[in-house]
Amino acid sequence: MGIGDIADGLARGVGGLGASVTEAFFEPVIRLGVTGLSRAGKTVFITSLVANLLDRGRMPQLRAARDGAIEAVFLQPQPDVTVPRFDFETHLAAMTGPDPHWPDSTRAVSELRLSFRVRPQGMLGGLRGLRTVHLDIVDYPGEWLLDLGLMDRSYADWAGEVLDRIASRPEAADFLAAAGATDGSAPMAEPVAKRLAEAFAAYLVAARAAGWADCTPGRFLLPGEMAGSPALTFAPLMKPATPGRGSLWREMERRFEAYKSKVVRPFFRDHFARIDRQVVLVDALGAIHAGPRAVDDLRRAMAEILSAFRPGRAGWLTQLLGGRRVERILFAATKADHLHHSQHPQLTAIVEAMLREARDRADFAGAKTAAMSIAALRATVEEDLPHEGGTLPAVRGRLLDPATGRLRQAAFWPGDLPADPAHLLVPARQGADRWLDADYGAMAFLPAVLRLAPGEGPPHIRLDRAAEFLIGDRLR
Repeated sequence: MGIGDIADGLARGVGGLGASVTEAFFEPVIRLGVTGLSRAGKTVFITSLVANLLDRGRMPQLRAARDGAIEAVFLQPQPDVTVPRFDFETHLAAMTGPDPHWPDSTRAVSELRLSFRVRPQGMLGGLRGLRTVHLDIVDYPGEWLLDLGLMDRSYADWAGEVLDRIASRPEAADFLAAAGATDGSAPMAEPVAKRLAEAFAAYLVAARAAGWADCTPGRFLLPGEMAGSPALTFAPLMKPATPGRGSLWREMERRFEAYKSKVVRPFFRDHFARIDRQVVLVDALGAIHAGPRAVDDLRRAMAEILSAFRPGRAGWLTQLLGGRRVERILFAATKADHLHHSQHPQLTAIVEAMLREARDRADFAGAKTAAMSIAALRATVEEDLPHEGGTLPAVRGRLLDPATGRLRQAAFWPGDLPADPAHLLVPARQGADRWLDADYGAMAFLPAVLRLAPGEGPPHIRLDRAAEFLIGDRLR
């Protein structure tokens, strides 16, 4: 093995030999992937994380910040000039300005680089001097990661599974009517393929808005520059008895395979394959509010996402990763500020139980995993509401009244989450239509108006603990 091979291995595939040696020995790089499904809060998480790493007054659980190992943190141009920069400044202004509101959600892959000047701790720390550690944050839609599940499916298998899964969903009625009226053995006609693809994409948009998580192919929701391309102009159809050459069904099959080879594989090759640490954000409260079927759908979707962290699952992925594995994975239930702190342990336990099967597989693969409940930007304050001679542990925050268009303050008690996650997961697995003994509410709180003291980032819940788990070991 030559010196070039050694340097490339140490540099974890970064650039050429010179850059590899520099980054591996003098300026190590941590690549942190941030993903989740729709409305899980990826943009808010990244924005608040960066802001709180730049101004660390609210980060006592990040050991390197608490002990003074971090001398300075600053933004730098990202090394990959072909990937859009995460628009941190615009998102932070939206969250903390005089009229605070939630920033726009993730539409594509983006990156941001933070650089740390760190003073090593311990007996020899004073002799070693300051060192630089780079944190490259990679933001990507969770729907794209779900596409990994398509890679080992044929078009016939995928189409059959989708049609069976969505058969009873009202959001799919128009598409199912169009697909049912289509003869897959008929000659391929582009207008027919286009109408079916548009109807299927409309279903995916409606399904995501309704809280369903299994919305693949992911690029149908976020097509970007590929909108209208043949690789995104297909839909699930039942296989006819004799789908001949040149038939609509065969063309749908060809386009499905093109989507896998031209869209899914390049994403894993160019972005996912270089990630060291990963956080998966989960809107568990939204799923619980939507009902048992949404909870089971989320459980299955998260298991599908986490299959990406098992390189042995598919030979093509093993080749792309070259034996590398994601070192740490955090499962984070977001919007913990919508609950009183007394219910945070129940929320964490539900997420842990929901992801247990997939998490055990990740543990077996050698990744260190954790689950916690967080709020990247705390939008509420806690309040005890009088109720029938006692009190209810509630939260209060800003809401937009849809009837008047005016902002108002409202207190909210979402219901008590069960101490035993089985009370939710069992009926979810059994396909129950609704919760039998309780209803769980949800509120769309707006960010609070903030007055930040110098040196403080935006208020949060356990964002410092999340940062310690994800990158703390590399900052000491």
